[in-house]
Amino acid sequence: MTSSARPLLNRRLAEFGTTIFAEMSALAVRTGAINLGQGFPDTDGPEEVREAAVRAVRDGRGNQYPPGPGVPELRTAIAAHQRHWYGLSYDPDTEVLVTAGATEAIAAALLALVEPGDEVIALEPYYDSYAACVALAGGTRVPVTLRPHEGKFRLDLDELRDAVTDRTRLLLINTPHNPTGTVLTRAELAAVAELAVARDLLVITDEVYEHLVYDDAEHIPLASFPGMRERTVTISSSGKTFSLTGWKVGWITAAPALLTAVRSAKQYLTYVSAGPFQYAIAEALALPDRYFTAFRDDLRAKRDLLATGLAEAGFGVHRPTGTYFVTTDIRPLGHTDGVAFCRALPERAGVVAVPNAVFYDHREAGAPFVRFAFCKRTAVLADAVRRLKALG
Repeated sequence: MTSSARPLLNRRLAEFGTTIFAEMSALAVRTGAINLGQGFPDTDGPEEVREAAVRAVRDGRGNQYPPGPGVPELRTAIAAHQRHWYGLSYDPDTEVLVTAGATEAIAAALLALVEPGDEVIALEPYYDSYAACVALAGGTRVPVTLRPHEGKFRLDLDELRDAVTDRTRLLLINTPHNPTGTVLTRAELAAVAELAVARDLLVITDEVYEHLVYDDAEHIPLASFPGMRERTVTISSSGKTFSLTGWKVGWITAAPALLTAVRSAKQYLTYVSAGPFQYAIAEALALPDRYFTAFRDDLRAKRDLLATGLAEAGFGVHRPTGTYFVTTDIRPLGHTDGVAFCRALPERAGVVAVPNAVFYDHREAGAPFVRFAFCKRTAVLADAVRRLKALG
């Protein structure tokens, strides 16, 4: 036992405890409740992709350290994906980097690009690793809050502009946005791009839900706007698109100078990961367009099932246009504290959700909001809806 009075945990992480996902998933196990908290599917991805991983293992591809930037087959597939879906051209050798999921990509990008004293503007509520990674880099996070308006969470562009100071290093943008389900519009993205160019800011974009957009929404990479390709680190992942979250295969596309900087940090994190899975995801990215369309349509139907059921159960529902999460307002049910509500919900209704407040610096702004995941089997969602309707 150390005799020093200094805390064991790095001070930069002192404000961060166990993630809410771990807490709520443990609660689901302990109570036997339906887990609509953590965002992982309850079915596995395409059989042909899983078989591709088995084949890679048996053929000895990826069982030893793969190349640091990622296997050439996957880097080529990522570049082809960006070109096919968005008309963006990237060199697989100098502008594509494979990571251990999007979480490592975010960590590597922030550690590489942010120094102590730099300000990082992020859209609030934000995925919990954003805050931790900014802290590890010594940066200062500056939240710009998405607020509900006419059933959607909206970005106030004036607030975003006002948040930029001489200390601002970069913007951290997530669209489609977790947890609110908002998809930034072309006009909003154009304004973000104009701001970044005018103030000479770097941008990190988290686009892991790029193929999960519904209704009239459209995912448009920020890197496609004028002046943005050279200043944008674009991040995505296979986990959400192919329902293979445990494989942890993510990637970055960026101009050579940016990619080199991020790779310098990434090599001291995992160095490499998921060797055989990289070959399988290369095949997954080459699946025909109908796979992506069918996957989106299936999740849209599940969104509608859960959103409608939550509304019928008395929740205020913000129907998402992206991701696989529904954010609800618990005030119509007579509650205002989402954390307390979620901790009691498994015993009350046999369902687990996540309180949005943990994704806010301004906790009061997120207090009445609760997130439910709909990336589950239809029968599970129907059962959850039935249980939640009994709350009243």
